[in-house]
Amino acid sequence: GLGRLVDRFGELICHDGESHFQGSTVLTVHHLGKSQSERIVWLCEELGLTYELKHYVRDPVTALAPPELVALHPLGTAPVISDGDLLLAESGAIIEYIIAKYGQGRLTLGPDHPDYVDFIFWWHYANGNFQPNMGRNMFLRRLHLPPDNPIAARLNGRLVGAFALIEKRLGDVPFLAGANFTAADIMTFFSLTTMRYFMPFDLTPYPGILAYLQRIAGRDAYKRAMQKGDPGMPLLLA
Repeated sequence: GLGRLVDRFGELICHDGESHFQGSTVLTVHHLGKSQSERIVWLCEELGLTYELKHYVRDPVTALAPPELVALHPLGTAPVISDGDLLLAESGAIIEYIIAKYGQGRLTLGPDHPDYVDFIFWWHYANGNFQPNMGRNMFLRRLHLPPDNPIAARLNGRLVGAFALIEKRLGDVPFLAGANFTAADIMTFFSLTTMRYFMPFDLTPYPGILAYLQRIAGRDAYKRAMQKGDPGMPLLLA
């Protein structure tokens, strides 16, 4: 069953099932509140891994990561994991590493699977297209450009198109890769939910996405991850 153990440094060790780590090495997830690092916490919960969760809080004025997190890695951003002597950033790289080392074939699809091409497309679409689209539009909105600004209009059109592509896909299948829940869903879900704290976007015209959000939010591992990583944060599921 699910248990928690607080070590002598006051850091949370999360246990859910069998440990997949050798010796005394424990995977450590450095998690910044309201950030893409929620993906890593969620992944660990889906895989039932034993891991240490270190929380970091955004600066109340700038909303940026605190100095102690910035100092961990040259990128200065979340997520970051440490695993023995390894220090790794970038959520896509981290998820790929954890699945390859500890996933035992779960949450991924191999080249022989009929949905393999869809899996790798949506896996890369998340941070190769969709999240950058959200980020660019977030910064443009903060510039308060006039509605007829051609650059703002073009980038907003690309964002609407990005949502439309996801909506069309979810009208055909329950999960982005097809019939199976995979890491592609974990990669994409942040941009559809928590990212909207920074880049509000009305999902009313997208019933397929809204149904998908409810479907994913019902997963026990997702519920545990959000409670551990961002306790008390309202989830943007509508």
